[in-house]
Amino acid sequence: MIPNFLGRPRRRGGAPAADPAAPAVPMTEAQRRSLLMAVALLIDYPEEERITGLLDAVAESAGELPEPAAAPLRRFLAAARELGPRGLAVHYVDTFDRRRRCTPYLSYYATGDTRARGAALLSFRELLAAVGLEPAAERAELPDHLSVVCEAAAREPGTVAAGDAIAAAALAAHRDGIEVLRHALADRGSPYAHLIEALVTALPALDEDTRRRYLDLVTAGPPAELVGTADLPFPMIRQENHA
Repeated sequence: MIPNFLGRPRRRGGAPAADPAAPAVPMTEAQRRSLLMAVALLIDYPEEERITGLLDAVAESAGELPEPAAAPLRRFLAAARELGPRGLAVHYVDTFDRRRRCTPYLSYYATGDTRARGAALLSFRELLAAVGLEPAAERAELPDHLSVVCEAAAREPGTVAAGDAIAAAALAAHRDGIEVLRHALADRGSPYAHLIEALVTALPALDEDTRRRYLDLVTAGPPAELVGTADLPFPMIRQENHA
């Protein structure tokens, strides 16, 4: 059994916590990019031959982050070291590959296993092309994987302040799904909940519309089927608009 790394009893269903999200934390563009890259590296599958070096690198970079962002990151690092490379890999597969509400694929929360998922994946592929990031050929992840989108947001040429950071905007647009993921991970007592807690400090504050969608997703789960793609619940990003 995986120990509860959150230090509180696991929840089993029911309503989410009254305050489901940490507030946005003021940080510089360099700090935001550093945090997003740390999440990108650690939310990916923890390859046993690389994970120890990644943990060390992120631990070093955490010292440059604001404490509200660094603290949950350090909690994840401590839990990951306690599990060890093999234990963390087993926990990753059990958590993200076998549990519907813990999927790291962002478009799944908006579209579920429906025909609209294909259009969503196309939108994410166009997003990656627009920011000049092509997934490595050896990497099997789909373009809406949280690790891929966080890496795109960390590397893209635009900035949040200038309003042209389209990968960061995609993360914000999928904030409801990210909150469902965080809630589900916390339910399990998974250390990955700390990682998502760190991530949301770099995102805009949770507004009431997003909070409502988050609560609906927690209750009902992703949609079973959507007819057509005219009213997709996520922004379509076209490469030609960001030339």
